[in-house]
Amino acid sequence: MYEGDARRGRAPVLIRDGRVVDPSQGLDAVADVLIVGGTVAAVGLDLAAPPEAEVVDARGLVVTPGLIDVHVHFRDPGFPEKETLETGAAAAARGGFTAVCCMPNTNPALDTPERVADVVARAKGLPVRVFPIGAISLGRQGAEPADWAGMAAAGAIGFSDDGDSTRSSAVMRRALAWSAESGLPIMVHAEDWTLAPGGVMHEGAVSRELGLPGIPGAAEEIITARDIELARLTGGWLHVLHVSTARALGMIRVAKRDGLRVTAEVMPHHLLLTDEWVAGRRRFVWDEAVVPGPRPDPNAKVNPPLRTEADARALLAGLTDGTFDVIATDHAPHAAADKPTDLRRAASGMIGLEVALPLMLRLVDAGRLSLMTLIERLSTAPARLFGLPGGSLRPGSVADVTVFDPQAEWVVAPETIASRSKNTPLLGMTLRGAVRMTMIAGEVCYRA
Repeated sequence: MYEGDARRGRAPVLIRDGRVVDPSQGLDAVADVLIVGGTVAAVGLDLAAPPEAEVVDARGLVVTPGLIDVHVHFRDPGFPEKETLETGAAAAARGGFTAVCCMPNTNPALDTPERVADVVARAKGLPVRVFPIGAISLGRQGAEPADWAGMAAAGAIGFSDDGDSTRSSAVMRRALAWSAESGLPIMVHAEDWTLAPGGVMHEGAVSRELGLPGIPGAAEEIITARDIELARLTGGWLHVLHVSTARALGMIRVAKRDGLRVTAEVMPHHLLLTDEWVAGRRRFVWDEAVVPGPRPDPNAKVNPPLRTEADARALLAGLTDGTFDVIATDHAPHAAADKPTDLRRAASGMIGLEVALPLMLRLVDAGRLSLMTLIERLSTAPARLFGLPGGSLRPGSVADVTVFDPQAEWVVAPETIASRSKNTPLLGMTLRGAVRMTMIAGEVCYRA
């Protein structure tokens, strides 16, 4: 899908003695990476540096293909107080991401070729690659189909009404039928709108404890089932966004076994956080330590909501067994005014680009996930599935590269976050794993 790259590295770069993890080659070894002319020239031991090359000492660091996030919200156009293309790109680069796909729940929605083309044009000057996702329906209202072919020609790489489910099953059927012809994904937010109104968190023991209205897992599962059946009917490509329940995961697993073109993504916060965080009991799944937090915590309000520990453990199993194709962040910035302590009035969403890698490294450190699998689902797989640049350090590949220190600790605080918004329940907590350098086509777009 992606054709060419106008970016060129200014000078050769030799990244020396890093732990190179490249799933596209099955490579996990200490090696050098030589970048010339915006592409990877060689990977190996004791490579010679051209006289004009910058030499980067990567001893103790991990070198991977650039991370890719197929699900972010940059709020542009319409909500500059939350995020813009520029601030979102800065957050992405700081988090080690070289390419991101931005959702269409903007104001106005990205539902016409002209609006998609505007994002494509403005993204050309950004430090990371930004690919727009067009709306499935006009205004994301779920009633009338948008111009999918026109938006695809303008640069949309997929289509979604994210933030809401597409209400009309007939429109979803048409979208998936068009997907079967075009090969582009229909990316769905699965939530039965009749079960979700007023809900602010997962419906269960914690919501009852707090006296807050909940959203049952069934709301997600009902629409997941509907859209899988429409994919079965049409043969289209259904990509299920931010899966959060064990039962929805099970439906996707069965659909894949049935040979349907169904892919799915999981978010770090659904793997590592639970609904207990809303009650101020901040404990990562698989850990024992509890760190007190705000009660209730508006920054822990997200859609779909943080679920139970049983759901989170099931999702990790889905990641390790290959049911989940990619890891994404659902980076959802909100200004402080959008997150009042009254959860009934608070917006849903949390930022994710800058904390995704250190969160996932917790699972690697705990022996629950291999580093190779992590990088595959954060880079190689999304590049391959969505036809995006990067995802490999093979010689000849575009030199989109992430370098990080897996042991470096940092405190999540407003001053350590590049995103314009600071809405994360991790504020004040110490994470391990920090990006040291992000490169696109051999050019450094972030360096710590």
